Amino acid sequence: MENGAAKPVIVAIDGPSGTGKSSTSKAVAAQLGLSYLDTGAQYRAITWWMVNNGIDTADPSAIAAAAAKPEILSGTDPTEPAITVDGVDVSGPIREQDVTSKVSAVSAVPEVRARITELQRAIAASAVTGIVVEGRDIGTTVLPDADLKIFLTASPEARAARRSGELKGADLHTTREALIKRDAADSSRKTSPLAKADDAVEVDTTDLTLQQVVECVVTLVEEKRAGK
Repeated sequence: MENGAAKPVIVAIDGPSGTGKSSTSKAVAAQLGLSYLDTGAQYRAITWWMVNNGIDTADPSAIAAAAAKPEILSGTDPTEPAITVDGVDVSGPIREQDVTSKVSAVSAVPEVRARITELQRAIAASAVTGIVVEGRDIGTTVLPDADLKIFLTASPEARAARRSGELKGADLHTTREALIKRDAADSSRKTSPLAKADDAVEVDTTDLTLQQVVECVVTLVEEKRAGK
C-alpha cells in the first residue's frame, strides 16, 4: 500500500431484526467506498441448503455433521450483494418464510457458527479499502478488533412496522411477536449470542429516518478514520 493511503477500516454493525441494519450498512458502505457483508444472509444460505438437502433442522447433530458441505460465496458489493450456494444464486429463496423460521435453530449450532465465522473473518481480512459487516455477533465474536462497533436498536413496535412494510401484507401483531421470539432465541443461545459489545456505540433508530441513521454512522466512521 502506498504511503499516505487510508488504512482499511472495519466497521461492525450489530442489532436485532428490523432496526435498519441492512439498509444502513449498505448505504454507509456505498457512500464511503467500502465492501459490505450481510452475515445474516450467510446463515440463511446454510439454512436454505439444509432444508433443500433434507437435513432435519430440529436435530443439532445432523446440522453439525453437514455444516462443512455447502460452498457459500458472498459478494461484497453494497449495491448488489450476491450470495451463492454451490454455484446457485440464493439471494431470493433465502428470504422465504421456510428459511426464516428455521435460521435461528441452524445458527445456534456451534459447528455452523465456527464455519461461517471463519468465512466472515476471511472476507473482512481481504477487504482492501475496508468493510462494513452487519450481523448479530460481529463486534463481540467475529471481529472483536473492529475499528468501529455500532449496535442499532429500536422499539419492538417500530421494528415490526418496518418488517411488515418489507413483508407486504404481513400482520403487525404477528410480525412483532415473531421478532420478539427471534430476539429471545438469538440472545439466549450459548454460542455467540446477539449482544452489544462493551465498546460499541448504541444508536436507537426508533425515531430516526434511514437517512439520519446513515448520516450518523458515516460521521462515526469518518471520525474514526481521522483519528488514526
